[in-house]
Amino acid sequence: MAYVVTEPCINCKYTNCAAVCPVDAFREGPNFLTIDPLECIDCDACVAECPVEAIYPDDEVPMEWEHYIDLNEQLAEEWADHIINQTTEEMEDADEWAEVEEKLEHLEESWG
Repeated sequence: MAYVVTEPCINCKYTNCAAVCPVDAFREGPNFLTIDPLECIDCDACVAECPVEAIYPDDEVPMEWEHYIDLNEQLAEEWADHIINQTTEEMEDADEWAEVEEKLEHLEESWG
């Protein structure tokens, strides 16, 4: 089992979760964080730190966000060089985006 970052993180990217991860499992994308399932040790330290409640154990991801399980794995591989293990500034307008639903179309997968 690993933990999965889901839709509420898009365009918010609060990094409190990454700062408490003991194994540097978080990867940073342009407007989203992901957890590398090969690095995650299932400690659950990140869950309580996420202000938008975007992180779930992979076997408890809500049905409407189950596709984020594969997406986390894919993006963790693509963003392997973008390890994040400290708190950084959240995205501009993060508080406003925190209230938005159905944000997948806004996910930026490429740093380019």
